[in-house]
Amino acid sequence: MDVYQSQKQNETKNMGDDYSLGRVPRDKRNMGWLSITNITFGIATAIFYFQMGSVMALQFGAINAIISAVYAIIVAGILGTFIAYLSAKSGMNVNLLSRGGGFGYIGASLTSFIYATNFIMYCALEGLILVAAVHELIPVIPKWVFILFFGLIVIPLNWFGIKQLDKLQKWSLPLFFLFLIAAIIFAAIHPSSYDGTFWSYMPEGVQVGGTALLLCIGMQHGIMGLTPLLASDYARFLKPKDTKLGIFAIGFIPQIFCFGVMGGLGIWFGVRLGEPNPGVYIVLLLGVWGALFTMLTQIRINVTNIYSGSLSLSSFFENVFKFKPGRRFWVVVTGLSAITLMLLNIVDHLEVVMTFQGVFLLTWATILVTDAIVVKRILKIGPGYYEDRQDNLYKWNPVGVASLIVASGLGTIAALGFMGTFLQSTAAFFAAILASILTIVLALATKGRYYIKKEANDIDREDYIA
Repeated sequence: MDVYQSQKQNETKNMGDDYSLGRVPRDKRNMGWLSITNITFGIATAIFYFQMGSVMALQFGAINAIISAVYAIIVAGILGTFIAYLSAKSGMNVNLLSRGGGFGYIGASLTSFIYATNFIMYCALEGLILVAAVHELIPVIPKWVFILFFGLIVIPLNWFGIKQLDKLQKWSLPLFFLFLIAAIIFAAIHPSSYDGTFWSYMPEGVQVGGTALLLCIGMQHGIMGLTPLLASDYARFLKPKDTKLGIFAIGFIPQIFCFGVMGGLGIWFGVRLGEPNPGVYIVLLLGVWGALFTMLTQIRINVTNIYSGSLSLSSFFENVFKFKPGRRFWVVVTGLSAITLMLLNIVDHLEVVMTFQGVFLLTWATILVTDAIVVKRILKIGPGYYEDRQDNLYKWNPVGVASLIVASGLGTIAALGFMGTFLQSTAAFFAAILASILTIVLALATKGRYYIKKEANDIDREDYIA
């Protein structure tokens, strides 16, 4: 292990405590499961989940929205638990796991770049929700001023890495809950736009199940792949003694809160207030405090978006161009890219972007889990550890690369409606199942020859997964 650490020392010296280009050493995996789960709440408390719940309920009926939320919790929770386990065991995030997990080091860099664009896109989307809320309160100030202000403020909040994120999320979480309780109370005393119980709301001509439910599930797929993959950016710092409990907490608690609590409240708010946009109804309920609530939640989510985006860009440019300016440089690039998308009003193209991102992310997560559980552990193909060093890896591994290209390509075609209504709404799930099958078939066909070029003898046995 000493040889491995000395090799990584030069690579990680400009990374602070974030190890954006390499494995987190075992003696640096010193964060408890509560701290890491707390950081993931930055994603779980995003108002975007309100919006998802409100839109689904008003368009397709509350019960269909609720069923789709349960589905999302189960699927994303299972994937998140497995990925948190792989990350905690290896000390790597998904960008690094992909190198030795079926993609090769150039193949993995492609996933890193698409992953980074995902976080930039979501950062812009969340920022626009915040801008809409504040502009609703202070319409005299142009939107572009708010875009620049709220886009730039998350950059310094990311400057000192994961320890700073932990502190930010800890002090802001109680404030979030105070605002949330206030919003629930004010919504409860506000005259409802619907006379019945909220779960019985159903638009005219819509039924429980069928196409309406499939469309709700399709909307959930647009975000479901993100939270399981995101867990790896933080689970790699988990204390080894906390692994058993921690992986379930990191895997399921954020999903329950994202899709169950926040999504469920979004359904209730939407039906009760007859409005799908939380940037509007939160301000309507709480006035200036509603704008502050929105500001708090969106800053919490966007610091995690910027953090994960910067890690992915670091990995991509280090792999492909040998360019290693440090994570802070990529924090600035990620933040400025998100501001640019906000100024270009990405919301106008949201449906197309989320369709591809949803298919891609769920497919990628499924390949990593299939490779670890079936290929490495059951079939004993390839090494039982994850390798991230380029000298020991092939540029491309067809097992992951081909599976991802074929499955996400066909999944995107299905999502665009060219394979019928059923597959259009279940495109991400269809692509994930196809990718899992292809991963196993290609691993057997290639007999694992493209996993590693040179066997490593300096990986701690505790970091092995098989």
